[in-house]
Amino acid sequence: MRKLLIIVFACVGLIAQAQTAEDLVARNLEARGGVQNIKAITSLRMTGRFQQGSFTAPTEQDAKAPDLLRQSITIQGMTAVQAYDGKIGWQIQPFNGRKDPEMMGEDDLRDLSEQADFYGPLVDYQQKGNRIEYLGKETLDGDDAYRLRVTLKNGDILNYYLDPDTYIEIRVEKQMFIRGAVQETVTDFGSYKKVNNVYFPFAQESWPKNNPASRSQVTYEKIEANVPISDSSFGMPAVVPTNPPQVHPEPPVPSTKEPEPPKPKPPVKP
Repeated sequence: MRKLLIIVFACVGLIAQAQTAEDLVARNLEARGGVQNIKAITSLRMTGRFQQGSFTAPTEQDAKAPDLLRQSITIQGMTAVQAYDGKIGWQIQPFNGRKDPEMMGEDDLRDLSEQADFYGPLVDYQQKGNRIEYLGKETLDGDDAYRLRVTLKNGDILNYYLDPDTYIEIRVEKQMFIRGAVQETVTDFGSYKKVNNVYFPFAQESWPKNNPASRSQVTYEKIEANVPISDSSFGMPAVVPTNPPQVHPEPPVPSTKEPEPPKPKPPVKP
C-alpha cells in the first residue's frame, strides 16, 4: 500500500506540474495581450541604439511572420547585417573588410534562426515540437519569479523567469548545444510598452553567462507593427564582381582555301 501511494502521489505531482506549466504559458500570453492580438501582428520594425560600455551605435531590426528576420547596426557610415530568410542565414561584415554578403556559420545561424521565430517559442509550442516544464519559484535579484523551462525541438533550452504579478518574462537564460559544446547567454527584459495591443520590451540587456562583465544593451526608441516589408529584403543579395573579366574578341581563323589566280587583263588596243 505504501508503495502504491508513493506512485499515486508521484503521478499526481507530474500531472499538477504539467498543468502548472500550461497555466503559466497561458497567463504569459494573456498578459502580453492575448494570442488573438499577438497573431494579428505579422511584421515588426524596431529601431533603437546598441550600447556596450561607452560605445553606442544605431540599430534596426525587421521581422516578419513566420520566420523572417533582418538585423543591422551602423558604425561610421558602414552597416553590418545579419539576416534569415526562413531557410538560410547570411551576413555582411564590413568592419572585417568583407563588404559582400556571405553565408553565416553554424553557431551564428542557429541563434539567428531561433530568434526568427516571429511569435516566440511559447505560442503554439506543441505544434512546434517544444516542451515546457514548470520548475517552481526562484529568487531573481531579490524577488521571486516563476521559472519555466522550454526545450526546443532541436534540443536547445530556454529558461524563462516570469514576474509573479504580471506573468511577463523578465529574464531568459538560453542554452545552445553546438558540436557537443554548451553556449549559455542571459537576457533581461524591461520597459514594456503596448504596440497594437501587445506588450513589447523596449529595453534588453544581454551577456554570456560565464562573463557577466561583457554586457550589452539595446534600447528601442520605436517599435512599429504591421509595416509593409518585402520578403525580398530578407534574401541574400547576389554578389556582383567589382572587376568583371575583360572580354577579348577571338582572332580570325585563317582561311585554308587557296587564293584564285589573277585573271589576265585584256590587251590594250593601239
